[in-house]
Amino acid sequence: MSKRLVILGAGESGVGTAILGRQKGYDVFVSDGGAVKEKYQEELNKYGIAWEANQHTEEKILNADEVMKSPGIPEKNELVKKIRKKGIPVISEIEFAYRYKGNSKIIGITGSNGKTTTTSLMYHICKTAGFDCALVGNIGYSFAKQIAEDPKEWYVAEISSFQLDDIHTFRPDVAILTNISEDHLDRYDYRFENYIHSKFRIAENQTEQDYFIYCADDPVTMQYLEKYSIKSNPLPFSMSKELPQGGFIRNGQMTVTVDDERMQMNVNDFTLKGKHNQNNTMAASLGGVTVGIRKEKIRVAVQTFESLAHRMEPVSTIRGVEFINDSKATNVNSTWYALESMERPTILILGGVDKGNDYSILTDLIREKVKAIVCLGTDNRKIHEAFKNDVQLMVNTASAEEAVKAAFHFASPGDTVLLSPACASFDLFKNYEDRGDQFKQAVREL
Repeated sequence: MSKRLVILGAGESGVGTAILGRQKGYDVFVSDGGAVKEKYQEELNKYGIAWEANQHTEEKILNADEVMKSPGIPEKNELVKKIRKKGIPVISEIEFAYRYKGNSKIIGITGSNGKTTTTSLMYHICKTAGFDCALVGNIGYSFAKQIAEDPKEWYVAEISSFQLDDIHTFRPDVAILTNISEDHLDRYDYRFENYIHSKFRIAENQTEQDYFIYCADDPVTMQYLEKYSIKSNPLPFSMSKELPQGGFIRNGQMTVTVDDERMQMNVNDFTLKGKHNQNNTMAASLGGVTVGIRKEKIRVAVQTFESLAHRMEPVSTIRGVEFINDSKATNVNSTWYALESMERPTILILGGVDKGNDYSILTDLIREKVKAIVCLGTDNRKIHEAFKNDVQLMVNTASAEEAVKAAFHFASPGDTVLLSPACASFDLFKNYEDRGDQFKQAVREL
């Protein structure tokens, strides 16, 4: 009898797992409580996989040998509770994919901020070095589907805390933890510690042969590091102190040391600007050295990397006013990094679905750099409460177009309009990409 694999959620990770499961001889059933995108319907049908949409048929789910739960489904979901109560093992997509990776190697990247940039740069370094590699995980392409349809020797995987929650054996050869700040607390019973524990799981199965790269300047990481028995080789990186192993920046010079390999590079040669990106570049460069990539190749990759859409993306300058799209800033810490890199008077577009945000960390930067706040969300009370004494101008808007017009109205030549919302986007937009695209469109129409 083939094992019954039930998959909750027919998005990228769910459909990828279904394809790999089918290929490996499982009896696969996919169930989605909402609508299923047409492209995913076509893929499921192409492989002859049974699926349902807009419902969960319990008798077809609770007879599973194993359940793959998509990262978007919370533990407090009633169906998940029933699955747990029956003792059916629940795994994540990266756990399932890991079983079938063969001899390939994995560089796994997680963190509250900077993980997408670090993952993309890490992939660019591997490609520049001529590695047979794929970019997978939270960044857009399913790890399981990649293994099923086009296996590679190397996988560079962006991994969210939700994906780490349901791992058992998943073990990256190189793990990168960029930093930890309060995010997604609504999913972790509003206990920061639960979220921290999820992030550290990236290193829990590592052995003495593996590497763990982390930020020595991040107070949360350093406070909790000792609490976990991590067996892999530690490689910290820092902007504040010189390190014999790992990475540091001193007087504008990056030094990266792994065992006997050492590389140096001037930060002015990085295509990624801003202090937070110096950390991301150190992390990815360390990753490159650990997997044996030559210094020259890493240097070329760091100098040729193009920044990402929706992450501090310059849109346009109109009548002396610069517009920047940082829609991917879905938590307060991301917005802090964005504001920290601002060198001109700023009109900040802020707001959306609040995930239990504490805005107080932004207060000093807002007083110092922000002329006006344009709120973009259905409920902006918390933002008004937080900053009513710090800026003179604050308005509510209900669309990207309204927000852009209001911001442009407040701006003078030489100012910057920054969309860096600090919140999720689901109240007015499909996702952060949609929010960023609508912002860019509205800027073009000014």
